[in-house]
Amino acid sequence: MNDIATMVEPHIPALRRYAWALLRDDQSADDLVQDCLERAVSRWHLRRRDGNLRAWLFAILHNLFISSRRTLARRGPHGSLDDMAEPLQAVGDPEQVALTRDLLGALNALPEEQRAVILLVVVEDLSYADTARALGVPIGTVMSRLSRGRERLRRIMDGVERPATPLRRVK
Repeated sequence: MNDIATMVEPHIPALRRYAWALLRDDQSADDLVQDCLERAVSRWHLRRRDGNLRAWLFAILHNLFISSRRTLARRGPHGSLDDMAEPLQAVGDPEQVALTRDLLGALNALPEEQRAVILLVVVEDLSYADTARALGVPIGTVMSRLSRGRERLRRIMDGVERPATPLRRVK
C-alpha cells in the first residue's frame, strides 16, 4: 500500500487542478479526486504495468466526472440555497482579475470535449497520446478538438464570438 501511495501522491495536485477546472467548486473537486483515488487503489491490479500512471489516473478522474454529469442530467440538480457558490472575490491587479474571469468564462463556453482536451494538454501538460488514452479517443480527435477549442477561445477573447448562454428550463 505504501508503494501505491508513493507512486500516486505526486499526481494528486494535478488531479485536483483538473477536477477544479471541470467543476469550479473546491468541495466537489476534492470529492472527485477522492473517488478517483479510491477507484485507482481498488483497481490497482488492473493497471497496465507498462502504461503511463498519470494518464491512467486522469482517465479515471475524467470518466468519473462524465458519469456524474450523466447521473445529474438524469436526476436533475439538487441542492439548497445555502449551497449556492459565492462569487469569485477579486484579489490583485483588477485588469488581471478581469482577464482571468473572461478567460474562465470563455473556457466554460467551450463544449465539454474541447474544454477537457485543452485542460489536459495545456494546463496539465499531458502529451497528445496520454490525453487520448485518458479520454478514450484517437490522437487525431485530440488534435482536432484542441485546434477547434483554441480557435474558439481566441475568437471569444478577441470579442469576435460571444459565448453561448445556456437555456434554462422553465416549468
